[in-house]
Amino acid sequence: MAKSLDLQVGLPMGSIEAYAAAVNRIPMLTADEERELAQLWRRENDLEAARRLVLSHLRFVAHIARGYSGYGLAHADIIQEGNIGLMKAVKRFDPDMNVRLVSFAVHWIRAEIHEFILRNWRIVKVATTKAQRKLFFNLRSAKKRLGWLSHAEVEAVAKDLGVPTAAVLEMEERLAGHDVAFDAGTDDDDDDMPAPAAYLPDLRMDPATQLEASDWEDHNTQALEHAIDNLDPRSRDIILSRWLADEKATLQELADKYEVSAERIRQLEKNAMKKLKGVLLEA
Repeated sequence: MAKSLDLQVGLPMGSIEAYAAAVNRIPMLTADEERELAQLWRRENDLEAARRLVLSHLRFVAHIARGYSGYGLAHADIIQEGNIGLMKAVKRFDPDMNVRLVSFAVHWIRAEIHEFILRNWRIVKVATTKAQRKLFFNLRSAKKRLGWLSHAEVEAVAKDLGVPTAAVLEMEERLAGHDVAFDAGTDDDDDDMPAPAAYLPDLRMDPATQLEASDWEDHNTQALEHAIDNLDPRSRDIILSRWLADEKATLQELADKYEVSAERIRQLEKNAMKKLKGVLLEA
């Protein structure tokens, strides 16, 4: 391993500019260095190797985070969420797939930033489904260029994103709306609209609601157990070892156990998850 990676980096917290300068000074890894570190982490749980992988890619997170500066959220918070995505990517990165970590990590970094923005941009969620989230980010970008959308522009956006025009109009209305304080105080003006806290019931302690939630959880648990029982023994063992065991097995550990490649274990795991999903959707 190159000596240039033997770093003791103290990343500044008070200034985004100082932070960016610090992460840009961290040497980038060659493909061989990256593979060696990833193998150490994956096969030996070498935390120092994982730390070096994360540090060498912090500059990419900062670069990606700059593209999300138009949501009124602290840039430092967006970078922090992106760093969490990077750490998740390092945890799941398989060097045997012959893909550089930066290409693999982009999805995880963006996904974590997207979740953070959707959690914090509005008190009330403006996008909950996958299609709405895609529309949320693409429509904000379009509106920054176009302002208020005309009918033709709405149809163009809908066609580009593969969604109905009604969905575009609904999301535009959500983006144009204003937050209302949940427990805002009222004054003597009887014409004021009450805060949501004044008329939204709290059903969390309602016995019927609790019973329904309990029954639904039991149903899902039984459906999952039934789906797992229907897998072949090897696939069942892979799912249990990878997802439900207290100490989860790695792909390489299962590959050694069944005398196949780690990629083959990944394929079996993927196929088993598809079968589970199909059974659960029918339940």
